Amino acid sequence: MQKLSERRILELISAGETFECESSDGSFSLKIDDYTPAICTAVHDGHNFRSSLESYCALTEEERLYEEDPFTSELIDAMPITLIGRDSRYEYDLNRPVATCIYKKAWGKNVWNKPLSSAQRKLSVSKHKAFYAVLDALVAQLEKRFGACVVFDVHSYNHKRRDGDPPTFNLGTEQIDLDRWGPVVDRFKRGLGKIALTNTPVRAAYDEVFYGRGYLIAHVNSRYENTLVLPCEVKKVFMDELTGEPFRLLLNELKEGMKHCLTDTGAFFSRRHTRKSRTRRLDMLSSQLDPATVAVDRELYRLARGLETLHYINPINIQQEKRRFFARKGNYQPQFKYKPLAIDPYAFREQLYRLPVDTIRDPGVQQMYCQVIDGLSSKIDLLVSAGSPQFVYSSLKYYGEPSLEDEANARFLLHAASHGPMSEVEIGAAQAAEYFRQRASDWGMHCKVELSGKLVASAMVSNSKRTLYVNKHARFTETEMAALTHHELGVHMATTLNAAMQPLKVFSLGLPGNTMTQEGLAILNEYHSGNMSLERLKGLALRVLAVKEMLKYGDFRHTYSYLLEEEKMSEGGAFKLAVRVHRSGGFTKDYLYLRGVSEALRLHKSCDISSLFVGKTGFDYLPILNELIAREIIHPPVYVPEGLSNPEPVSDILDYLVSSIKPTARVGLMTDSANRNTAVA
Repeated sequence: MQKLSERRILELISAGETFECESSDGSFSLKIDDYTPAICTAVHDGHNFRSSLESYCALTEEERLYEEDPFTSELIDAMPITLIGRDSRYEYDLNRPVATCIYKKAWGKNVWNKPLSSAQRKLSVSKHKAFYAVLDALVAQLEKRFGACVVFDVHSYNHKRRDGDPPTFNLGTEQIDLDRWGPVVDRFKRGLGKIALTNTPVRAAYDEVFYGRGYLIAHVNSRYENTLVLPCEVKKVFMDELTGEPFRLLLNELKEGMKHCLTDTGAFFSRRHTRKSRTRRLDMLSSQLDPATVAVDRELYRLARGLETLHYINPINIQQEKRRFFARKGNYQPQFKYKPLAIDPYAFREQLYRLPVDTIRDPGVQQMYCQVIDGLSSKIDLLVSAGSPQFVYSSLKYYGEPSLEDEANARFLLHAASHGPMSEVEIGAAQAAEYFRQRASDWGMHCKVELSGKLVASAMVSNSKRTLYVNKHARFTETEMAALTHHELGVHMATTLNAAMQPLKVFSLGLPGNTMTQEGLAILNEYHSGNMSLERLKGLALRVLAVKEMLKYGDFRHTYSYLLEEEKMSEGGAFKLAVRVHRSGGFTKDYLYLRGVSEALRLHKSCDISSLFVGKTGFDYLPILNELIAREIIHPPVYVPEGLSNPEPVSDILDYLVSSIKPTARVGLMTDSANRNTAVA
C-alpha cells in the first residue's frame, strides 16, 4: 500500500480523487473507492506500538490487545470509504480529546512505569491531530457533495467480565439528536438485530453497555451540522477475547451481515437527508473491482483452467468395448480406459489453499472464492480416482445422489402415457454439425462446431476451446437437433462466451453447483423454446433411475439389462446410458438434470434469472450476481435465451408434467467446473 503524507492526503480529498493509502508514519489507513455519503471508522482496530515507547509501558502486549478492537476494520472493509486507526489505543486514544488522549491509567491498571518525555507525547498527539484533520476533510467533502453524511463509528467490547446477557450490538445515543436523526438510528438498530449468526443469538440495544460519549462523535457534532455519527459497539462474539483468536466462520457471517446493514442504513440516510433522494442500498458500495479480488482470480484461473472433468472421466475406447459387449450378447463387463491425469494433485491443492482469499474485502465475493477453491479441491479427489473403485465415493461427495424425491419425480414422468416415438427422418452427424454452425452464426456466436469420435453424449460443449463437438457416430431427428441447439448453443455455449467477456475469470472456471444450474437452465431452454418432448422428459427420468441402479448394484451388465428389460429402452440407448452412469467407476451426475430443471423453473417463476447466464454460475449465487451486475463490477450477459422472456407455447400435458416435478433439497452439491465440458445425450 502506498504511503502518503498528511498534506498529500488532504490534497487528494480536496480534489475528489479516489485512492488508498497509509499515512506516512503508519498511524492510520484510508480507502476511498467511491465518494458516497457514508464514512466508516474503526479507531481502535490498531495494535501498532512504536518501539521507543516499550521501555515506558507497564503493560504486556497481551494486556494491550485485550482492550483493543481487533477485526473491527474487517467488519467495515466492504464499504467504499474507511478510515482505520492502526496504532494501539494505549499510545493515544482517538476516541478521547487531545488533552486526555494519552492514558495514565486504563481499566484499573497503570499504563506507564515512568513519565513519558515531552517529545514522545508530542509525537503521539500529532498522530491524533492528523487523523482528525483527515476525518474533517472527508466530512467536509461529503457535506459539500451531498449536503449531509453519516459516520459509522464501529468498536467492539469484552463481555465475559460483564454480568447478565449484554447485547450483541450496542448503539450509544447520548450525543445524538434523536428528534432529527431518530428514524435513521432506529433503522440501524433494526438492521443490526436482523443479522443472523450461527448458534449465536443476536440482540441490538440502545445504551445498555456504552452511551456514545466518545470524542469522535463529539468532535464531529461540534464542527458539522449535517453529519450524523452512529457509535456502535459489537460484542466480541466473533473472537476469543482472552487470546485474540478470531472465530473465522462467525466473523465472516458478521462481515456479510454488517455489509448489508451499513449499506441499507446508509441508503436510508441518503434518501432522507442528502441530495441523492433515489439512493439504493447497492449505491452505497463501490463500483470498482477490488485489486485483491483480481489478483486471486487471475492466479486461480492460471491454476485451474486446464481441469476439464469429462476430459479425464470419459472412456477413450467406447466403440471398441461396445462392439465386444454386443458380440458377446451382453455377457461382458466392459473394460474402459481413461486418459491419465496430467496434474500433480498434491501440489494443486497446496497452491489452491495458499491463494490469499483473506485479502478480498467484500465478504460475499470472498465467500464465493473460498467455496470455488473448496470445490476444486474436491474435484481433484474425483479426477485422481477416475477408473478406480474409489471413484464412485468421490462422485457421491462431489455431486450427491438421487433422493427419494428425485426417484419419485422420475417414476411420475415415466408413468405418463406415451403415444410412441414419432416417425422422423434421421440425419447423420456431418449434416447436423452444419445445422449447428448455421444456428451459431444466426445468433452471432463466434465458436466452432466439430465432429468427434470420443463422446459418450450426442453433443458436447468444450468451454476451454469454445467448440461444440458432435458425436460422429450419432444420428439426429429434426426435433433432436432443435432441442440440442437450444440446450448446447443456447445455454452451454452462451454461458461460455458470456464468461469470456467478464473481468473475472472465475465465471469460466465455474461456481459451486454449476453442473445442476447449467443443465437445469439448458433443459428449461429446451422447454421454453418449444422443443421439449415427453420422450425427452422420460429420458431424463431414466437417468435418475440408472444412477440409482448403478449405486445399488455397481454392475454395468445389471444396469444395461434393467434399462433394456424393465424400462424398455433400445439396445443402443440402454448401452449408452449405462456407459454414462458407470464411466470411471460410477458417475452420479446424471440425476441432476431433472432436479436442475425443477429448480430453474421454480426460480424463473419468482424472479429474473438472467444473471445466471453471465458464466458457469450456480443457483445459490443469484443474489451476489445481481449485486455485482448492479454495481457494474461484472457485465450483464450478452447471450440470453429468447425463451426466457418470450417462451413458446407448449401443450397443456407437457406444461402439467414439467410443473409437477417437485423441488428437492440440495445438500452438499459441488461444482463440475474448470473449463468444464458440458454434455447432453
